[in-house]
Amino acid sequence: MSAYIVVQLDIVDPDKLETYRAEVPATIETYGGRYLARGGQMERLEGEEPMSRVVILEFPNYAQAKAWYGSEEYADLKAMRLAASRSNAILVDGL
Repeated sequence: MSAYIVVQLDIVDPDKLETYRAEVPATIETYGGRYLARGGQMERLEGEEPMSRVVILEFPNYAQAKAWYGSEEYADLKAMRLAASRSNAILVDGL
């Protein structure tokens, strides 16, 4: 069953985030993940104003998604993203 990582972020250091964006796809692919959404147009339909950017990743299963998020390959890049943005991230199991 697929699992999804959903990230909302506001960028505070665009240069650092560009480096992250260039390097992170290879780590996602290593764990069987792929992008379903990576920025792009969005609009609020309900609730609070969302952060300026949304990314949705799909992984083959919950364990693979969690393994990627906690992996050595992603550790330095995750620290870079956290330094370059304010963000919320959730991991959710698919149906």
